[in-house]
Amino acid sequence: MNDTVAPIEAPVLFEERAAGRGRRVGVATLNAAKTLNGLSLDMARLLDARLAQWAHDESIVLVVLQGAGEKAFCAGGDLHGLYRSMLAFRDSGSGDIRGNAYAADFFATEYRLDYRIHTYSKPLLCWGHGIVMGGGIGLMSGASHRVVSERSKLAFPEITVGLYPDVGGSWLLNRVPDRGGVFLALTGALLNAGDAIHAGLADCYIEEAKRAAVIDALLTQDWNGDATQNRQRLTALLRDFESPLAPGPLQRNAPTIAAICAHDDLQTIAAAIAELASDDAWLQQAKTTLAAGSPGSARLGYELQRRAATLSLADTFRLEYIASLHCAAHGDFAEGIRALLIDKDRSPRWNPAMLAAATSAWAAPFFTAPWPDPAHPLADLGAPTETSA
Repeated sequence: MNDTVAPIEAPVLFEERAAGRGRRVGVATLNAAKTLNGLSLDMARLLDARLAQWAHDESIVLVVLQGAGEKAFCAGGDLHGLYRSMLAFRDSGSGDIRGNAYAADFFATEYRLDYRIHTYSKPLLCWGHGIVMGGGIGLMSGASHRVVSERSKLAFPEITVGLYPDVGGSWLLNRVPDRGGVFLALTGALLNAGDAIHAGLADCYIEEAKRAAVIDALLTQDWNGDATQNRQRLTALLRDFESPLAPGPLQRNAPTIAAICAHDDLQTIAAAIAELASDDAWLQQAKTTLAAGSPGSARLGYELQRRAATLSLADTFRLEYIASLHCAAHGDFAEGIRALLIDKDRSPRWNPAMLAAATSAWAAPFFTAPWPDPAHPLADLGAPTETSA
């Protein structure tokens, strides 16, 4: 009998690879391929700490962020851990959304990490291969250089689990052309590489087979201590590996989506999506997802995009943090995870069950903070007067 215990692999792998002129390139690899590199609290803590360290290390000139395995960069957050914490919180009978300590810690750590990436002082290359959804978009979206490949599939699928597009999604989706952000939030529609670039969630398309060559090329560049010049060098290097792309379904259906989402109320937009008669399979799948999704999630995603339109990125993360804790306390989030991942019956009992009941007034309490502004756990994130990019 073999009693040898296999070593536990680190959830994030870190390397420092030698480059020219005594410089180094930091490489961080999400290392949970069996769970499609789903972002756990431990992963977020490790990655945030190492990015902070590398930011202050003068010998590190550039960071690469990637995922292990062939299927995904990162398929989202730790839904199982959040589900367990939500059940325990509800069993406690507490009415204070701060009482779910795990959810409070998870969302604060994740949003701080995402914001660090958005504001990182050095070039940060994210290789978004395979599935990039929810929390994965949170990691990727703020990188200075975001690569997608032929297997990339991006989405904000939160409506299927009773959440909403968080991780800064309220801010990001406002910037999708032709009012596409509202459509993506309501339908969880998949974006291929071309559409990800069109939506502003990625920068360039490079075939997956070239990834090793790209990283090798990074090690031969004439990097220096000037982050701006290094970003320009990285942009030029990636251009040498880029391939052309045909428009994806988001672009092909842009006029239809723009007309649908031009309406100024959620119920009219949802009704227009429900009435889509197109033979386009992508549009039909979007229509089906909205019909089966959480009406409360649809309302929260819509309201948050409206509010984030006038907010800085830091203020958006602060608002999303409040909404996420409310979702973990009394929204559809636990029920959505139960139906999709726990019981797997795919028959969630949404509350409210109809969009007509998920009004702006219904959603308003989700934006109520349980603390004064100076005591917000993310109060120090960015500057209060920061303007949106």
